[in-house]
Amino acid sequence: QVQLVESGGGLVQPGGALRLSCAASGSIFSIRALGWYRQAPGKQRELVALMSSDGSTNYDDSVKGRFNLSRDNAKNTVYLQMNSLKPEDTAVYYCHVRLSRWGSSVVNYYWGQGTQVTVSS
Repeated sequence: QVQLVESGGGLVQPGGALRLSCAASGSIFSIRALGWYRQAPGKQRELVALMSSDGSTNYDDSVKGRFNLSRDNAKNTVYLQMNSLKPEDTAVYYCHVRLSRWGSSVVNYYWGQGTQVTVSS
């Protein structure tokens, strides 16, 4: 069974930076897409950044130019570098991966446990 473990959240001042990490473990798999979503209290979960299997990354307009998604294949880890943070970035951030077992066409969705990011002075 696949598990996603997130880390890197915390409290940061406006204009500061954080790097979130998401490490995957479990069965052998093929990554179809991966990225990050976030959810603020009373709001729907929204896309932050998503990398598709073709290598392209889609960023929400609110974070474009400030956030950067990257991955380390050797560590089975995806990162979200967040720069120039704003109070409106405050939310629980969730790692998201779409996986298939090798040799399978079935795509399964997985979510991390969530990590709190608070931007405040």
